[in-house]
Amino acid sequence: MIPAAPAYRPLCERCLRPAKVCVCDRLPSLAPRTRVLVLQHPRERRVAIGTAAMAARCLAGASVVVGTQVDDHPTVVAALRDPTRRAVLLWPGPDAVDVATAPPTDPVTLVVVDGTWSTAKKLLTLNPAVAALPRYRIAPAQPSEYRIRREPRAECLSTLEAIANALGVLEGDPAPYRAMMTPFRAMIDTQLDYQRRVGKPRDKSRLMRRVKPVWALPPALRDPSRVVLVAVESNAWPIDAKDRHPDELVHALAVRGDGSARLDLVVRPTHPLAPSVTSHTRLAADVLLAGAPRDALRSAFADFLRPGDTLASWGTYAADLLHGEGVATDVPVVNLRPVTANFLKASPSSMERCLARLGLEPPVLGIGRGGLRLGSMFALYQRLGLPRSAS
Repeated sequence: MIPAAPAYRPLCERCLRPAKVCVCDRLPSLAPRTRVLVLQHPRERRVAIGTAAMAARCLAGASVVVGTQVDDHPTVVAALRDPTRRAVLLWPGPDAVDVATAPPTDPVTLVVVDGTWSTAKKLLTLNPAVAALPRYRIAPAQPSEYRIRREPRAECLSTLEAIANALGVLEGDPAPYRAMMTPFRAMIDTQLDYQRRVGKPRDKSRLMRRVKPVWALPPALRDPSRVVLVAVESNAWPIDAKDRHPDELVHALAVRGDGSARLDLVVRPTHPLAPSVTSHTRLAADVLLAGAPRDALRSAFADFLRPGDTLASWGTYAADLLHGEGVATDVPVVNLRPVTANFLKASPSSMERCLARLGLEPPVLGIGRGGLRLGSMFALYQRLGLPRSAS
């Protein structure tokens, strides 16, 4: 008997949330003089209870740009260069002007960063043009109503609350922007009601009494002489570049897990150099353009690899680029990032943060940034081969 197809919950075509919990019918339609531009960290886009998209749908002319490096995004460039209205950044801090006591008198574009505090700070670090904007802050009259997410401080607000508060001051009439709180509260109430109906969290007391397993590397990584750590650098064009070319490998590095052999090869690009490739790879343009032909890449790895080897890399990008060049297509690959997560019993974040957390001083195993990354990977792999108690 053929089993019945699973019944999927109908989705709202506007917000893509289940129709049962959709609040689109409660969104007000507002047309402020102030334009709103939300810069959203990619991680926040996947959060079902996020508020940035909801706020933007309430406001005519509002835009949401998703990414980590957005200084060159056409929407951001247009906003920052608009001669008819200044762009200002909504951001707390001692160097920010209180929008209630000294609001801008001219039309402005209000730039708002959406993300956790750590990702929001990182987004500003990666985008100096946005970070250089004049900063304004708000002083909320009451604590956040975002009861389903924990804020780091009592005066912190969700993105929607921050925008509604700021527009209430900038537009000179807070009443219309209080209406933005109606769908926000409905979403909060729906989530809390669901939590009440589901009941208490799962009892983990029995699980906590289990004997903790002894850490061991996955079998494919246990013989250092058969593990080949690889790092690559690419000639990668921005996604929104007018004449964008596909990513292509320009620097390949490898080292055996026991340190017995190394490979360091710069490969000549076939496309024009991307605008940031020299700063990204930390290799001069003449070094890249004088690299070996692409056939040399396949020959070098054919000579370096031995039967029974396993490739190991941080993430999948390096293996994907190598396979795209026809290199090591039949060699098994292990992603060190989830292995590290299992070792730490926590999200590993970046490789650099892992090294700092474990107190490791990596060697430099090649030229450019690739040599630093390969050395970091090598140090991390050596540490993963030790018991957790050695931390």
